[in-house]
Amino acid sequence: MSEPTTSLTPLAGGHSGRTFLGDAGGERVVVRLHPPDDVRGAQAPEIDCSVLGLVRGLLPVADVLEVRRPMADAGTPGLLVTSFLPGERGDVVVERLVAAGDSDGLRRIGRALGAVAAGLAGMPMLRPGPFLDADLTLGRFPDDDLAAWAAARLPGWPAGLRRNLSQVCRRAQDLLDTVGRACLVHSDLNPKNVLVDPATLEVTGVLDWEYAHAGHPWTDLGNLLRFDRHPAYASGALDAWVSLRGGEAATVLDGARSADLRALVDLAGRVGENPVADRAEELLRAIADAGDVHAWPFAG
Repeated sequence: MSEPTTSLTPLAGGHSGRTFLGDAGGERVVVRLHPPDDVRGAQAPEIDCSVLGLVRGLLPVADVLEVRRPMADAGTPGLLVTSFLPGERGDVVVERLVAAGDSDGLRRIGRALGAVAAGLAGMPMLRPGPFLDADLTLGRFPDDDLAAWAAARLPGWPAGLRRNLSQVCRRAQDLLDTVGRACLVHSDLNPKNVLVDPATLEVTGVLDWEYAHAGHPWTDLGNLLRFDRHPAYASGALDAWVSLRGGEAATVLDGARSADLRALVDLAGRVGENPVADRAEELLRAIADAGDVHAWPFAG
């Protein structure tokens, strides 16, 4: 491909500051930078490229135009250059629908995003694990048990809250263990990382795959419903997931909230880094205090 121009405009929506809008041969492209200290190592851009190849044709994703590894010795970041997808960020659309009181629109966009989560839940993997290289070789996650994960990540929490959270995690783990398979997980699937057609509310792009891994089929649904809880949106997402993947809606919702605990614990362990981590910590404290994965501490 032609070299992107040196004029790169940061794209709004994330907290990493690593995604930019650029130009190549007169066409708009998206440039994602991967620092040399990326926790996934030098192969991070190639892993993202392989994941996009895995889902292409099954979900709307960008075409990969160029991949470069980071060079630690030179301090040069790696990059992944992809095509620019049409559509408006899903969180902007959801906020507009909420402000307008458009329950039908919220139900429709919920169903569209729930179908994406269900599609991912139907892409089988041999077992849970992180992707280690461009061949999507699976590694091993530390602390597969939720209670152990929470204990390791939140050592500064008050003892009482830690005990309560441990009990919640044990019940959640029991429910998660009833599903004996793994699937492809986006792991950051929420309206902010999805593009939609603002007229039809259909999904036009699924973005930001850097946290993708093999994991639990309920994980992405839990992410979709973590902070976006308008009844019409939530029921649309849940209905779409159940219609495609099956199960009782109440059990699937319990499972989605349970699967999301791992991400909430990880975010809560990074409280102070960004607004999402701060909000996740507040939500997790409410869950621990109530002993209920459905607890909600926020107004509205």
